[in-house]
Amino acid sequence: MEALTHRQQQILQWIQEQIAKHGLPPTRAELQEAFHFRSPNAAESHVRTLARKGYLVLQEGRARGIRLVSELIEESGLPLIGRVPAGAPILAEGQQEGRLPIDPQLFPGADYLLRVQGMSMRDAGILDGDILAVQQCSEAHNGQVVVARVDGEVTVKRWRKDGHQVFLLPENPDFSPIEVDLRKQDLRLEGLVVGLLRLGGL
Repeated sequence: MEALTHRQQQILQWIQEQIAKHGLPPTRAELQEAFHFRSPNAAESHVRTLARKGYLVLQEGRARGIRLVSELIEESGLPLIGRVPAGAPILAEGQQEGRLPIDPQLFPGADYLLRVQGMSMRDAGILDGDILAVQQCSEAHNGQVVVARVDGEVTVKRWRKDGHQVFLLPENPDFSPIEVDLRKQDLRLEGLVVGLLRLGGL
């Protein structure tokens, strides 16, 4: 995005405020009135400059055809999953804290983001509060870091399978491996960890 002049910053902020207040973008006529431009053409010129600089997307032929690029990115981001109650679907609306405006190219194949709780994967560089990018799948290779559900509880561990036995291995000596006998226990693979974000304060 290109830098904005002071006037352009004022106009962009006003557009953001109008969308937040009314749930709709303003018309060019409303922009003209708010900033006392002499003609609608002046308002149109400013809007097109903001679009050229990468802050707006214009929908031609619509009176209110202005979209914030930041809003579009957020809509196309990935759902962020918080604590998952036992037995609840991992992508259920109730577990979603919102969406993070993540460029899909950052983590190709990722379907959702999962906030880490606990320090059982500390030595793999995964800390409490980190955000993992997860790709949904039903199979994993030994050694991969996975999101798995054991008897209804969701956990992040390193995967190892030997016949009917699955070992979900921590990366912290203070924690014990989780051993699962597939003949007796319920285990579901929720996905593979394909990336990590550390976004302090989120």
